[in-house]
Amino acid sequence: MRTWSTTFAAFALALTALIPGTAGSAHAAGQASLGACATGQLCLWAKPEFKGTRHTHELSTLEINSCTALPAGTSAQSIANRTGRPVTTYQSAVCAETGEFQTYPGDGVWLPQSPYQVRAFKVWEN
Repeated sequence: MRTWSTTFAAFALALTALIPGTAGSAHAAGQASLGACATGQLCLWAKPEFKGTRHTHELSTLEINSCTALPAGTSAQSIANRTGRPVTTYQSAVCAETGEFQTYPGDGVWLPQSPYQVRAFKVWEN
């Protein structure tokens, strides 16, 4: 069950990704250490700090407002959202809201460690 403090903490972490000079920021000087993810892509890494196997999804090939599961038996712990659209990540492989989930803006968010194992996501309309 999600508490106000965990929701606020996740929101604050996502917000820091939008402020230049903070840990999650994608400003030019620090982008290389954050993990490569091109404009129009959603990138998910198996391990924290943008390490391990990377799954890359192109906005042009994703079905908007639909649940997209990662390959069976896999999960992600770090995320970069460069789709230009909000993306919700889910602990559940079927995008169930009974587990943890969080929405990240699409204008360049790098999250070095998700607070849960990401198993699926949805890309939303702006």
